[in-house]
Amino acid sequence: MIDILALILVFVAVTWIVWVVTPVLAQIGLERTAGRYVKTEGKQQGPMYRFTTPERLAQACWSAAFLGAGVLASILIIFNVLNPYILIPLSLLAGLFCYQIPKWWLKRRIAKRNRLFEMKLTDLTLGLANGLRAGAALPQSLELVSRDLGGPMTEELTLVLHEYRLGMDLPESLNRLCERMPCEDLSLLVTAIKLTMQSGGSLAEVLDRITDTIRQRTEFQERLRTMTAQGRFEAIAMAAAPAVAFAILFFLDRELMMPLVQTKIGWCAIAAVVFLETVGFLIINKIVTIDV
Repeated sequence: MIDILALILVFVAVTWIVWVVTPVLAQIGLERTAGRYVKTEGKQQGPMYRFTTPERLAQACWSAAFLGAGVLASILIIFNVLNPYILIPLSLLAGLFCYQIPKWWLKRRIAKRNRLFEMKLTDLTLGLANGLRAGAALPQSLELVSRDLGGPMTEELTLVLHEYRLGMDLPESLNRLCERMPCEDLSLLVTAIKLTMQSGGSLAEVLDRITDTIRQRTEFQERLRTMTAQGRFEAIAMAAAPAVAFAILFFLDRELMMPLVQTKIGWCAIAAVVFLETVGFLIINKIVTIDV
């Protein structure tokens, strides 16, 4: 009964912190860095603005931090871990870890959007080459292609054409596109377009060669990703094995495993295991990650 009451009190406290205190702290932090955002006005915005704003991201980070710390504190209290030298540091570590979760989520969303954009590069170059052969100018070809590709490609090309209509040179607008969507294939395409526009020549033929190059690079990257899939799975399995073993042993013999979470020596052992597993995961992940 005492454990349930303590859990309810902790849950209420965490809920109050997340919904009341977090927005205040986030606003204070944003006021301190407000000048940084003001300086960026007038410049092109980064990919983050496709999903959120600095204000919302800061509030989400603080909310996740307080929520993670409170949830872990509740779990430790349920397991009768009442030692403040264990409870407080672990809760702070959980809060620090959860503070990064919204940033990781945003990073994954941006990376996913970049992958979707790169998947359409072959269609972009092929469509531009066909449009130029049909007699359309490069801006008109971009507009025609952007209507059919969809997704991030349409969004970025629409912005490029919008800047072009406002008076910006097309090469400069394409350079800004490369800054927003860093990609070697896109840089190759933009460089080829700029050089052809300056020196003359058949841009359609250049785009045909670039299409073949991008297609070959994409096929190679897909084969490489397939070959390293087993290594990535092994890294995840190795990192998850201790947690799964602990859960199984805890349900089989709870009294045997309780000293592991109720004593300082037990928590030192857990910290050592977490450290070694993290190092092993990073090493394997580094081995199977090949930059091309």
